[in-house]
Amino acid sequence: MYLLIDAGNTRIKWGFHDGARWLCREDLTHDALSTCDFARFGEPSRVLVAHVASDAIRALILQQLGPWAARAEWLVAGLQRCGLTNRYAEPGRLGPDRWAAAIGAWHRVRGACVVVCAGTATTVDAIDSGGNFLGGLILPGHGLMLRALAGGTAALPLAEGDCVAFPKNTHDAIETGIRYAQSGAVERFRQEMPQHTPVVLSGGSASALAPLIAPPRIDFPNLVLEGLLCVAREAQRGVERRANPVQTRGVLE
Repeated sequence: MYLLIDAGNTRIKWGFHDGARWLCREDLTHDALSTCDFARFGEPSRVLVAHVASDAIRALILQQLGPWAARAEWLVAGLQRCGLTNRYAEPGRLGPDRWAAAIGAWHRVRGACVVVCAGTATTVDAIDSGGNFLGGLILPGHGLMLRALAGGTAALPLAEGDCVAFPKNTHDAIETGIRYAQSGAVERFRQEMPQHTPVVLSGGSASALAPLIAPPRIDFPNLVLEGLLCVAREAQRGVERRANPVQTRGVLE
């Protein structure tokens, strides 16, 4: 049984998988982490974490893991994993969330795709048909753009508008502008890929982007957790082959 944790910038997504199915998947704020019951389904065989949050959140995760903390494995991007090759200039500097999401997308599509995770930041990454992670974009997410306009200007509000054609009020103008900026970046990036390359879309703000992304589009909630599951299964196969875990000082590469 696998305990998989996606520790993002503002939220924690986690789940238990028994090797055949998800027993649970939950999404909570950082503030709610102290109430999280990681022991709900008993002791896991592996604990895998993709962590991009603060050191304080890392410490709190370890505290909540209790006796399992010492054997938690923290995903680090490497040159190759689960059939995907990392072509980043410095592979280890790729964020573990982007690496896990790319692995999850590759195992879903098994072909060229654009991987979009719309969260606190929006990441837009490319995978080619040969299973090469080609790199991508990082831009402020939907909420960050809203707050940047409200905080960086004297007259613009923290908008609560709708996305409409030809906005005729300030709230709609801001909301539409942000969604067009996000989706426009995705579609411009997709132009670098072969025609009809699908977008694999995930993240808390995915629903805001989805209507503006042209087909083919694959909606894939919890993409980072799915990638961690792929890593866990590959590592388990290695354990079964060699009778030793693929782990070095708690860092999974």
